[in-house]
Order: sequence, then structure tokens, then C-alpha cells
Amino acid sequence: MKIGLFYGSTTCYTEMAAEKIQTQLNTLFDAPVVEMFNIKDTPLVEMLNFDWLILGISTWDFGELQEDWESHWSDVEALDLTGKTVSIFGLGDQVGYTEWFQDAVGMLHDLVVAQGAEPIGYWPNTEDYEFEGSKALTEDKSHFVGLALDDESQYEKTDERIASWCEQLLSEIEA
Repeated sequence: MKIGLFYGSTTCYTEMAAEKIQTQLNTLFDAPVVEMFNIKDTPLVEMLNFDWLILGISTWDFGELQEDWESHWSDVEALDLTGKTVSIFGLGDQVGYTEWFQDAVGMLHDLVVAQGAEPIGYWPNTEDYEFEGSKALTEDKSHFVGLALDDESQYEKTDERIASWCEQLLSEIEA
């Protein structure tokens, strides 16, 4: 199985999380199955070469998209992702931007689902965060639609969350 991990990163935190996810999944599969791409340097049509996509995005300021994703949004709208499995992870600041925590994850999720993608990797641990609002919550607010990382307020939990999420992804993809 080949997995394409596509991320946008302004301050390198999303890139560092992507590298950790790549390492963790390669270890779990005991093979180099994850190829990583910075969307700033890679045409998003490359996503079509993979059956499973992992997408990394951060939320900026008041619920805004990371700049590389924002500039390539219409490229995603042009893709037919039917038959693709998609998992999303994101970085946000639940303390500084409590009303918009992980909004970009929710926006990206809605976009790829509209393009035909089948999402996996909903993160069930919403009670481990303190925020007022998020577009990344499922309708019943029991899950985030992807892994929620907060390197501003909960950096010490990032590695454990990534490891747990990767195990979850593995069990979902094998089901």
C-alpha cells in the first residue's frame, strides 16, 4: 500500500507533525509506505496517484486556511477523489483562537468529501481539549473529523496523539 501525505506548513509545525506521522506509519507497516509532499512544491493532481491520502493543514488566526492550502483550494475542487481514502490532521491553538479551533480541518474535510473521498481517522478525544467552537467537529460533536494537534498549548501531548491516531488509522484501514 502506498500512502500520499500532503501538507501545507508556514511555520514548520505541520511539517514536523507530518514527519512524525510518516515515521509512525512506516514503522507500523514495517515498510516505507508513506510518501510526503509539501503542497507548496507539488501539484495536487499528484494526489490521484495514491489510494490513501493523509492531509495536513493548520488553522490560522480567526478560522483561516493555511496559505498554501488557500492558494491551491481550487486545485482540490478540480480533483475527483472518488474511491480515495482520506485522513486529515491539523494544528490549531485552542487557547488563543478558542472560537475557531481546527476550523481549517473541518473545511478541508468538507471539501474532500464533496470531491468523493471516503474519510477515516475521526478523532474521538474531544474532551481532552478546551475550546468554544470548531468547524472540525462531527454533527453530533463527539469527534473531530481528523486528528487535532495543539503545539501551542498541549505540545507535550502531540507525540502520544500521533501514535494513537496512527494505530487507529491502521485498524480502520484493515477493517
